[in-house]
Amino acid sequence: MSTGLIILLIVIAAVVVLGAAAALVVRGRGRRGGTSLKRRFGPEYERTVALHDGDTEAAERELAERLERHGDLRERPLDGTERQRYADRWTAVQEHFVDSPREAVAEADRLLGELAAVRGYPDGGRYEEQLAALSVHHADHVDGYRRVHRVAGAGAGGTSETGAGTEELRAALLDARALFDDLTSTESGRHRASAGKDRQAPPTASRSHARSHMPWALHRSRPKES
Repeated sequence: MSTGLIILLIVIAAVVVLGAAAALVVRGRGRRGGTSLKRRFGPEYERTVALHDGDTEAAERELAERLERHGDLRERPLDGTERQRYADRWTAVQEHFVDSPREAVAEADRLLGELAAVRGYPDGGRYEEQLAALSVHHADHVDGYRRVHRVAGAGAGGTSETGAGTEELRAALLDARALFDDLTSTESGRHRASAGKDRQAPPTASRSHARSHMPWALHRSRPKES
């Protein structure tokens, strides 16, 4: 075998080895990226994968794009007066639910959109973009906003407010409360997302006051009066 042929074989073998190594590196980075996204987005990751019919790569591309667009967003803090004002408005929404469930849910939807905009997220008029930004920083609870927005929109069709309709409205409002608590907290959304269920304890006196006035109608069906 000539020296030239031996050198050629060595070069080919080296190219094959380098190619395999590069493929392993890329694959490893993809796995790490997926793990990071799953940890960052939590339930929103699973929801996005389901929306893409189980296509994990497509879901991760979408989530990575959200992170690229909104990951650097810094929430504007609320002062004590603002926090109390929003807590009082949410309490009023809950009280309104007793007599007008659908109107109360629509109010909650508008209030969340306004509050998110005040905290520095895209304006509520750009709902999808606002929701995408919220999902980056409040992944554990953004679906509550999605749900209350969907139910509030469905209410425009004139669905009955009794029976199962009222139960759906009640559940949506209760789910949305978690995001409201996040947005009125003094802690950052990213830290709260990692805290899981431990974050449910109210950190401020104003939020404790608001919770103490949560109408009983949000927890049980109201008996029909004769």
